[in-house]
Amino acid sequence: MARIQRALLSVTDKTGVIEFAQSLHNLGVELISTGGTARALQAAGIPVREVADVTGFPEMLDGRVKTIHPRVAGGVLAMRSKPEHLAALAEHSIPLIDMVVVNLYQFEKVAAKAGAGFEELIDNIDIGGPTMIRAAAKNWQDVAVVTSPDDYDAILKELVDHSGELSEPTLWGLMQKAFATTAAYDRAISNRLAHVTVAQDGAVKDGAADPEALPAVLDIRAPRALSLRYGENPHQAAALYSNRRGGIAAAEQLQGKELSFNNLVDLDAAWQLIQEFDDPAAAVIKHTNPCGCAESASLAESYRKAYEADPISAYGGVLSFNRPVDEETAQEITKTFMEAIAAPDYTAAALKLFAAKKNLRLLKVLATAPGEPVVKSITGGYLVQTPDVHRLDRIHAEVKTKRQPTEEEWRALEFGWKVVKHVKSNAIVYARAGQSISAGAGQTSRVDSVKVGAMKAILQLTGTVLASDAFFPFPDGVEEAAKHGITAVIQPGGSVRDNEVIAAADRLGLAMVFTGLRHFRH
Repeated sequence: MARIQRALLSVTDKTGVIEFAQSLHNLGVELISTGGTARALQAAGIPVREVADVTGFPEMLDGRVKTIHPRVAGGVLAMRSKPEHLAALAEHSIPLIDMVVVNLYQFEKVAAKAGAGFEELIDNIDIGGPTMIRAAAKNWQDVAVVTSPDDYDAILKELVDHSGELSEPTLWGLMQKAFATTAAYDRAISNRLAHVTVAQDGAVKDGAADPEALPAVLDIRAPRALSLRYGENPHQAAALYSNRRGGIAAAEQLQGKELSFNNLVDLDAAWQLIQEFDDPAAAVIKHTNPCGCAESASLAESYRKAYEADPISAYGGVLSFNRPVDEETAQEITKTFMEAIAAPDYTAAALKLFAAKKNLRLLKVLATAPGEPVVKSITGGYLVQTPDVHRLDRIHAEVKTKRQPTEEEWRALEFGWKVVKHVKSNAIVYARAGQSISAGAGQTSRVDSVKVGAMKAILQLTGTVLASDAFFPFPDGVEEAAKHGITAVIQPGGSVRDNEVIAAADRLGLAMVFTGLRHFRH
């Protein structure tokens, strides 16, 4: 147990600090403080001793030097169990400090501000704060280190309940949070300044606004948000780690069984797909591949069209929507078994209907920040890429065949192109305007994907269009699709046999559009 008799307070975020300091004072704790924090406490009528009175030195260098002094550091770092430490403090009249309440300059907030200059970034790098936090954390058995206003109430309750003392488990937990705080702070500085270069003449160039820029060092840190029963298979341990910046990892689960590893993977695939659409849209995912997707005037109609494309595969699948789920849509969903749903929200009537499906997992998902890097692990390392956020602009697509697509075909091609982007390569999607009809996913040859997509089709293929995530290496894929009644094709182009593929399309009376951009998804 550590008895708290003297506390150092120096905070940038002053949320709750007046009340916390007043309560400490009421418990008989002597308060030491710096600069703005000291002035805030004095203005509130709370007795406080300024750090300058302890050190014998004023704050200097525009506030860069405040707490870095042996008369402060010694009081924090002295181990109470070592008589020689206490003797050294007594010799130099250094007071013990039993609690350090510090939060840091808001570097991340400044770094995120549009137009923040280099000098402003440097000025917001805290020096004394991390030093005090680390010193107190190192001496955790004797000194409580408080880095978050969220901990004030629990600390005060324990002090009141235990006559001014804090337990070792509490001190240890505060220490862990302290080192996590300084680590995250240093990471934020390192990551932001990694985009800055300085030339021989001292000129500063800041490349942080470049969306294609990838960091020189990959720094991944996210707290564990959820322990999972197991991973992809029962013999694998698993957990979810989240930076709480939106998306599936930060979603709020409103009802249902606990989420599994595979649920989360499928939900993320579904959520990424549904972000492609502006009108009300629905997607049904099974093992990360769309087995149905549709866009319509209403969410319920979109769901019905997505489901009818492959009701067999849809059973036990994962759903996503780009609008709040309403009562009509919920009524349709409850007609069959689904594992989980991701949506921006749910109406009260929809939630009432879903309540009867107690195992159905409902996730309320916040939009993700655009442009977050995509990270995949491989043995011994990580692969990082910018996200595939490309959207087709019809103006930049190139019709390669003699026949131009009709307006209806264009709408179908554009829809199919959005969906095929989210199908595992080699990927083929048969589509109509606003509705996927069938998909061929993950085959080792493109013509096999065409065949699989046709084989799985439940709805009529005649009159559909075909979307391919990469070029056709041979005419056989287009020829196979034509047997099933397609009328148009959209693909990236780029094969050495493009001319042969285009000639086959002309011979078969198909319209063919090249996008000049592929959508591999491995």
